[in-house]
Amino acid sequence: MLSHPAPLAVAAEDLTPAMLRRAYALMHTAAAMAALYEDQKAVAARYVHATARGHEAVQLAAAFLLSETDYAAPYYRDDAFLLGLGLRPYELMLQLLAKGDDPFSGGRTYYAHPSLRRPGVPVMPHQSSATGMQAIPATGMAHALAYLEGQGLRPAPALADAGGPNGAWLQEALRPLLGTRADPDEAPAPLPPLVLCSIGDGAMTEGEVSEALQMAVLHQLPIVYLVQDNDWGISATGPEMRAMDAYEFAAGFPGLHRVRVDGADLISSYKGLAEAYAHVRQRRGPALVHAKCPLLGHHTSGVRREWYRGDDLAQHQTQDPLPRLHRRLLAAGATEAELAALAAQARVTVAADWALALAAPNPDPATFADHEFAPPAVTQEAGERAPAGAEKVLMVDAALHAVDDILAEFPEALFYGQDVGGELGGVFREAALLAKKYGDKRVFNTPIQEAYIVGSTAGMAAVGARPIVEIQFADYIWPALNQLVEELSKSCYLSMGKFPVPALIRVPIGAYGGGGPYHSGSIESTLLTIRGIKVVYPSNAADMKGLMRAAFLDPNPVIMLEHKGLYWSKVPGTEEAKTLEPAAGYVVPLGQAAVAQAADPAHLRRGDTALVIAYGMGVHWARTASRDFPGRVEILDLRTLNPLDFAGVQAAVARHGKVLVLTEEPLMNSFAESLAGRIQRHCFMALDAPVFTLGAANLPAIPLNAELEKMMLPSAAKVAEALAELLAF
Repeated sequence: MLSHPAPLAVAAEDLTPAMLRRAYALMHTAAAMAALYEDQKAVAARYVHATARGHEAVQLAAAFLLSETDYAAPYYRDDAFLLGLGLRPYELMLQLLAKGDDPFSGGRTYYAHPSLRRPGVPVMPHQSSATGMQAIPATGMAHALAYLEGQGLRPAPALADAGGPNGAWLQEALRPLLGTRADPDEAPAPLPPLVLCSIGDGAMTEGEVSEALQMAVLHQLPIVYLVQDNDWGISATGPEMRAMDAYEFAAGFPGLHRVRVDGADLISSYKGLAEAYAHVRQRRGPALVHAKCPLLGHHTSGVRREWYRGDDLAQHQTQDPLPRLHRRLLAAGATEAELAALAAQARVTVAADWALALAAPNPDPATFADHEFAPPAVTQEAGERAPAGAEKVLMVDAALHAVDDILAEFPEALFYGQDVGGELGGVFREAALLAKKYGDKRVFNTPIQEAYIVGSTAGMAAVGARPIVEIQFADYIWPALNQLVEELSKSCYLSMGKFPVPALIRVPIGAYGGGGPYHSGSIESTLLTIRGIKVVYPSNAADMKGLMRAAFLDPNPVIMLEHKGLYWSKVPGTEEAKTLEPAAGYVVPLGQAAVAQAADPAHLRRGDTALVIAYGMGVHWARTASRDFPGRVEILDLRTLNPLDFAGVQAAVARHGKVLVLTEEPLMNSFAESLAGRIQRHCFMALDAPVFTLGAANLPAIPLNAELEKMMLPSAAKVAEALAELLAF
């Protein structure tokens, strides 16, 4: 049975008559859109969508209280919220129909999934449709706001975007009925910004939501979580899904201000949200508003209410926010004729916008691949790689110095992860003393929350912070993959380039002798199946420093894989991972391979050479193995795995005709096998032998015992054996 809190008492000045009439017109607009989509379902339901029907009151209240300096992360049922912010029905319909002029994604993603930077409207970054995934990026936005405020820096401004002024369509349509714009719509004095995260109650059971709430409370971030609770998931009811509602759940987070409202009543919703917003704007900590709402439409266009709702639907209809607001307006002195005119005008507007949206052009098919990445900031090597008087440096120190230089130069940069702050500075000392130097607001420890560490970077970047984060071991990155795949990797493409995610994600990787099954793994092949991210894998200190800076400057998500066995050059055969330290500011562009060792020209002329394509530890195995074949082995260090320098690969293959692709990963279905197949396909005429591959044994984990580890992994001796066979072919 749907139940609602008792209506809050409200003073007349809280919502002016003009605001109430505007809300009434927008409620009817949202309801007319839902009715039209149902009536025109043969067209409208071609692509899945959900509507706000039943949730309009709380969504409009939430929108009315926001300003253009705020940030918002709506969820998929928030079309009334978007109308309340001033977006035109036509704009939402363009996204519903996947039209080319869809202002959010150009026809690439679902209805009511905004990606918007527009003056007059809160910034709304891309978010996925995965349930609850917006909580972490939204909290990342709040984290960035708190950080930038503390540093005296300004958040990134809204940019000019397609579309008219906020709400201009409504003002024009209702001018004969409402008159000129009333004072609540006039620009108020700037308020301290906040983030609104809108979410359904079913999503509150997601573990990632708990990670977001934990960080919001821990750092007292300026965010309001609006939980719209209609007692349904898809076909699962509230009692089936949860032991408590969101308001009760939030009690487990001391310092999270809680408010209950009747989400079907505009005044209750407005008062409760105003209280929560004020709490956050006064920087008293985060807030959660639990709004009980009826679900009057379908779950989505693909899961229809008549299939499973039964008598429950009739119960929900008794709480329809439209007649409730209608009665309030009559009690406040409005006439039936006035309200009927507002409703009629809403229907006329919706019908006219639908006709325009239907006639709008589809996306140009030639643009389908646009905006996979934002253009790189670094396109050529620059700076001094081996300056006069430089000393050799360990890879771990080159990484530390690169991050130190970045933090010194870019005040918007911050660095966080497990154990990178405080006294320790990373379990490999890769962040040693940075927290002492820059303070615990810029370099800080996080809880064991890989999803937050990675997913928060999307929100950070949207506000203008530049995050550097660390996953302590590659073996523990898996909880972060949801955010990496659903949020970071898709953001630039689905927002048509409006929201690339400049995030540098450091990941220590690889075996180093006795690390065992949970501290030795290699994950690059998994990462390389994720489109929209870049993957970098240096093999020496100079490249580490140059690639680290280029990765930071890149406007896209970049994962920096840092081999633990190369950090200290203690593993036999890795002495050459130490190099002269490049000068501050040195950069190596992503996507350029390097010849780590050239073959002797005399052997090249005789045609008795081979090429080893490697990266990371493989470069050092190959160099050691090549001593058995003096002058006959070229080593191509890929340095970046995505984007891959395939032109460099092709040129090197053409020089030699014999190729070994080397990896530390188990070989079957790996990146190395994929690259070998690509070489076979595109370089076939240049080959004098099959493309050889070498990797670890195809086992699920690296064993703890050092001798067992040696049996599983490649080594210089195994590479030498493969080279002997290849050169003799």
